[in-house]
Amino acid sequence: MNRRQFIRLLALETVALSVTRPSSLLSSETAPQVAITIDDPNTYKTPIMSPQERNRAILNALHGHSDLKSALFVCGERVDNNVGKKILETWDKAGHLLGNHSYSHINLDSRQIDPETYVQDIQRGEEVVKSFSRFTRLFRFPFLKEGDTKPKRDEVRAFLKEHGYRIGHVTIDTSDWYVDERMRKRLAKEPDADLTGYRDFYLSHIRERATYYDDLSKRVLGRSVKHTLLLHHSLLNALFLGDLLECFERNGWELIDAQEAFADPVFARLPDIVPAGESIIWALAKESGKFESSLRYPGEDGGYEEEKMDRLGL
Repeated sequence: MNRRQFIRLLALETVALSVTRPSSLLSSETAPQVAITIDDPNTYKTPIMSPQERNRAILNALHGHSDLKSALFVCGERVDNNVGKKILETWDKAGHLLGNHSYSHINLDSRQIDPETYVQDIQRGEEVVKSFSRFTRLFRFPFLKEGDTKPKRDEVRAFLKEHGYRIGHVTIDTSDWYVDERMRKRLAKEPDADLTGYRDFYLSHIRERATYYDDLSKRVLGRSVKHTLLLHHSLLNALFLGDLLECFERNGWELIDAQEAFADPVFARLPDIVPAGESIIWALAKESGKFESSLRYPGEDGGYEEEKMDRLGL
């Protein structure tokens, strides 16, 4: 599929809006459940599609699957402009949750970052989103890093609790950002490149990680939690999120709204580990001390996918 075909698909938005979920879904008693959460809306330039087109395509994919409601975690500096604010308005009006993802996307595990600086950045990020009706006091740590020392971890956790925030944990962590990065580099060199390989790798990668974290959830907690999948507001997801949602359904997963997922008791857990963070399922497995052979650190990273994509010429 080349650039011209993608642009043609964008013109068929009304068709996308008519898609409904298959009637053959397994019941919620047996089917694993997953909500879509999306980080880092932005106004960056990409080789194809404007910021507004990318945003519209992602929203259409969600709307086309029974008006699925996501949670958008906003890094303030990436949308702190007129275009960015209009993008946030479209999510707010569509009924999606808007959470805080800080202002500057600071890594709390950095030795140069102290808790005071970090919480000031959280507060600055809140200023960007607090006026929207769907703003929800969910905070997602950038890079999923929650502190490299116990005092740092606990001070930020205390701030969040004092200000009414819950942690917007991820259960299924992914490296979709890395696939997007490599695809954009290819498009910068070859604007009409066939992107089928990137789509297929993306779908396979997400399916693999979803299976891994769901299996780990059953081993650690004795059940399949209501999952939250980490994705990014990217060109990759603008092009292929609809394919991913269909892939989940074909493989027996039930798509649920983010608000329903975050009601699962697992999201109130605060694992006692250092460094803190990663997927909440990963962190609970680490805390238990029983699953070392199943864990790698970090849980997800582009480096794990590099050799695979190199072999495929992607």
